[in-house]
Parts: sequence; structure tokens; C-alpha cells
Amino acid sequence: MVKVPISHPPLPPLESGDRLSRAEFERRYAAMPQLRKAELIEGVVYVASPLHAQAHGKPHGSIMTWLGVYSAATPGLGCYDAPTVRLDANNEPQPDAVLRWEQGGQSRISADDYIEGAPELIAEIAASSASYDLHDKLRVYQRNGVQEYLVWRTYNQAIDWFYLDQGVYQTLVPGANGIYRSQQFPGLWLAAERLLAHDLAAVLDVLQQGINTPEHQAFVKQL
Repeated sequence: MVKVPISHPPLPPLESGDRLSRAEFERRYAAMPQLRKAELIEGVVYVASPLHAQAHGKPHGSIMTWLGVYSAATPGLGCYDAPTVRLDANNEPQPDAVLRWEQGGQSRISADDYIEGAPELIAEIAASSASYDLHDKLRVYQRNGVQEYLVWRTYNQAIDWFYLDQGVYQTLVPGANGIYRSQQFPGLWLAAERLLAHDLAAVLDVLQQGINTPEHQAFVKQL
């Protein structure tokens, strides 16, 4: 008797607006190796459009450089570029940048090499205040305990930085000199105006000032 191989119908592609479980989302995402970025937020799929160079690619690179320099000066921290993060059963975002404790923090690396749990800091590049980064994702990050959340709105030329206080995000206010200072990571300073002007050298100079403070040095000694 000749055995006829059983054929399985192809998996439907991921499309924005699909409502899926996290397991089904991952199954379909794995079947689309050509897809660069898709997220599951509150059970709804968001597939990213092609990314613009000036509106996304360049700001993304600047944020990664800023966080990367800080993590290099702060043992025990890991800086990640657009990693998949399994937050809960209905949420699997792919943030633009993540800063997390490598050991003893809120998140861990799973056996299949994904971040599970809430990283300490997430940064996103968003088009404007209408973006879901400042609405649905903000609520998801707040609920899951992401300690700090930074959004660079490239069309509005604005930085939004939130920190978690008793389970609710509060807006971080820059100092008189326009420098943001992280509540979670001593010495993580951001010269927002220089970042918006794409003056990365000045941004890193201010960051180095933060790294050189006694607060950061004491922080490193505690690690």
C-alpha cells in the first residue's frame, strides 16, 4: 500500500489586527523569517511597516549608543537591541532598546533565548503622540512593572520619560539644565535637547558626567 503524505495547510501570515494567543503568535512569527518586527499587545498583532532612516533608524542608533556606553560602564547590566520580550500571556512586544539586570533583576533569559518578564528600562522610537507606544504599550509596561519607559517622538521632536511610582507611571522632569536623570540607574543622564538635535557627541559627554558622579560610583560598588 502506498502511503500518501499528509499535507498541512500553510500557516496564515501575521497581519496587523489579528487577535492571537501568544503561542499562536510565536508559531506564525517563526514561520515568517523574512519579517523583521511584529508585536503582540493585549492580544492584538502589530506588524511594523518598513522603517524610515531619519525618523527611526538614526534615532534608534543614538539610543542604542547612549545605553550601550552606560551599560559598558556599569557591570551587571545588559543592553539589548530590539529583543522579543515575553511579558505575559497576551503581550510580547519587541522594544527598540532594553536595559536590564543580567542577574537578580525582574527578567530572565529563557531556554530558547528570549527575555521573559519586565526589563528595568525600555526605550521606544515613536512617530508621534498618537502612536500606540504612548497608549496601549505604556499601559502594558506599567502593569507588568517596567521601572522606566522612555519614548522618543521623532515627528514631534519630544522625549517622554516615565518612571514607576507605586505601580503608576509618573513623568520624569528634567533638571534646570534640561538633563534627565534616571531614577533606576544612577548616572544615566540624558541631554534631551542635544539628542533631539542629533548631537550624539554632546549626549555622550553629558552621560560621561553622570557616570563620573559619586552616585554612579557608589552604585557600581553595590553591584
